[in-house]
Amino acid sequence: MDYSYILKTSKVLPEKLAEFGFEEKNGSYFCRKNILNGDFYSIIELKGNFLTAKVFESGSDERYVLFDVENANGSFVGEIRNQVRKIIELFRSQCCKTSDTKKKYMDFIQNKFGCKGDNPWSDTPENTVFRCKNKKWFALIIKIKFSRLGLSGDEEVFAVNLKANPKIIPEITDKITVFPAWHMNKKYWITVLLTEAADWEKLCALTEQSFELVNSKK
Repeated sequence: MDYSYILKTSKVLPEKLAEFGFEEKNGSYFCRKNILNGDFYSIIELKGNFLTAKVFESGSDERYVLFDVENANGSFVGEIRNQVRKIIELFRSQCCKTSDTKKKYMDFIQNKFGCKGDNPWSDTPENTVFRCKNKKWFALIIKIKFSRLGLSGDEEVFAVNLKANPKIIPEITDKITVFPAWHMNKKYWITVLLTEAADWEKLCALTEQSFELVNSKK
């Protein structure tokens, strides 16, 4: 099962992996954790931007395939998924630096461009718009579910919509922290996650470009 969404909001601390039980092999990190009192075990694999888990029966080492079947229901498979999820959450808390960078980003915009954000929508007060002097916005901070960006999971995350040069959008949308814009024209706008996983310098540079593109319009 794919848990890579964890890495969209968290930055892995390599020095913590061995403490958690990971071992490196051929460029990947593997960790074995017992579940259901040792009757089953899960193999967690971390490779680049991917984090996955597989479940096996301890007695036979055969893979428990129902764990990966999305529509498989029942209390037993549900408990297995619950225990694996707890392991993944423990991994995030012990091996990752996790926080959103919304406040840091808002401070950057205010200091760099001398403008304060406004909240034009009463039903989504967490969404913040930053405007140029021409009253057009160059940055829209939103709270969005991963699924809206084509990722697995319903976890919510802060992100920002920025205007970009259409010629470079295909190059910069890596679908890891930079995506085709949500709810805006994908030809001219992008969505960038405001998380520890995002490249801060790149985020700032993209924001400056957005400001210049919007501010140049009369």
